[in-house]
Amino acid sequence: MTDHDDDHAFSEGQGFDDPYEGFDLEPPEFEVDPDKVDPVDSRVVTDLLDQRNISSDAVDPEQLLDVGLEYMHINRHEQAAETFERVAQYTDDDRLKQEAWTNKGAAHAELEEWDAAIGAYKEALNFDEESDHAATAETNLAYALWKSGRSEQALEHAERAVEIDPRFGEGWYNRGFFLLERGLADEAIDAFDNAVRLGFRNADVLEEKARALEEVGEFDRAEELAEEVDEMREEAEQQLLE
Repeated sequence: MTDHDDDHAFSEGQGFDDPYEGFDLEPPEFEVDPDKVDPVDSRVVTDLLDQRNISSDAVDPEQLLDVGLEYMHINRHEQAAETFERVAQYTDDDRLKQEAWTNKGAAHAELEEWDAAIGAYKEALNFDEESDHAATAETNLAYALWKSGRSEQALEHAERAVEIDPRFGEGWYNRGFFLLERGLADEAIDAFDNAVRLGFRNADVLEEKARALEEVGEFDRAEELAEEVDEMREEAEQQLLE
C-alpha cells in the first residue's frame, strides 16, 4: 500500500481458472483469424470488445463480466467500469452483482476516481457482507478511503476484510499498512507476517515490514529486509529488460 503499489484487486470472472498467468486475449467467441490478425494486437481486441459491448435485449451477464475483465487487462478502465455497471443491471444474481460492483470499484481506482470507487465498493457490500467478494470490496474500500484522506475509516474496513476472510493475504497486508500508519508497529508486524504466511509475499510487503521493524528498534532485521527488497526490485527490473 505504498505510493508505487497501484494494483487493485478484482475478480477472476466466470470463465477463467487462472486470470493472472497466461491470460488469453483471444477467447474463442471473438473468432479472430490468426492469418489475418495478430491475436495479441490490443487495438483489434478492443475493437472486438466494443462489438460485444453493444446494448442488446439478450445479454449474458457472465460473458459480459468477462468482457469487463478483458478491458481491465488491457488498461481500458473507463470501458471496464461501464461494462461492470451493465453486468449489475442485467443480472438477477446477487453474487454476480456484488462481483460486478467490486470490479467497477477497481476500475475507478485505476483511474484514481476515488469517490466513484468508494461508492462502487459500498454498493457491492449491500448484497452480502460475508462473501469472498465482500472481503475484496472491504480491502479495496480501505485503500480508496485512505487515498481520499479518510485513514481512520480505512483501518476499520481493513480490519473487516480479514474478519470476513482470515486467509486473505492482501487483506492482512492492508491491515498491517494501516496499523503502521496509526503508529501500531508491533501489531503491523504480526499482520505482515500473516500476509507472508498466506502467500502474499512481495517487495511492498517486505518494505513495509522493514519500516515497522525500524519503528520498534529492530534495525538489523529491518536492514536485512531492506536489502532483500532491493534485490527483488533489481530482479524485477532485469526481467522487464530481457
